[in-house]
Amino acid sequence: MQYKFTIDGRLPGLNEYIAAMNSNRHKGNEMKQQSQELIIWHLRHQLRGTCINKPINIEYCFCEPNMKRDKDNISGFSHKVIQDALVEARIIANDGWKQIIGFSDSFAVDKNNPRIEVTLTEVE
Repeated sequence: MQYKFTIDGRLPGLNEYIAAMNSNRHKGNEMKQQSQELIIWHLRHQLRGTCINKPINIEYCFCEPNMKRDKDNISGFSHKVIQDALVEARIIANDGWKQIIGFSDSFAVDKNNPRIEVTLTEVE
């Protein structure tokens, strides 16, 4: 079975997170918490009541407003906060090797509607 959700806008990049952590670790933690809260809001509205007990593959499609950020900068921080939010929202039990088999990324440009589309696919 597949489950899909979309996060409107874009999340901070890995470079922004590292800069926040280097300036003040509390600032970095606040950035991570705010990002997770945003993701959990989307999860609760789009995957309400979903609980996945099987291992999953995750497909991320990052739709950016332009090509200014490096792809690894876009995805690095996003992987962490999205997977942590899935656990915190109790969509999945954990984000370890047994629960997440793997993930893949694709990238697109949509200047009018930046977003992150996430597809969770159960693996038998």
